[in-house]
Amino acid sequence: MKSIAALQAVVTATPFDGEPSHAELDAIDRELPVILADVVLLDAQIMTIDRTPTELDQRRIRRAARRVLAARRALANTETPGAVA
Repeated sequence: MKSIAALQAVVTATPFDGEPSHAELDAIDRELPVILADVVLLDAQIMTIDRTPTELDQRRIRRAARRVLAARRALANTETPGAVA
């Protein structure tokens, strides 16, 4: 049986240390409000999965959806470092 392992000692050009770079961490920090708003929306939707949503549930979902849209709009309107204007 032939081996399908890499024949070279180094397959990638740069070693991967398993940690995100500073640029990746900065991108996560910029996107964190959107991520948190998505989590709140998902929580509101999960609460109503196995039952009919009440008026309070519907308001909670609408409020969370508006928060997601506002966070995405704010992220889209911010300048990204290195972007050409």
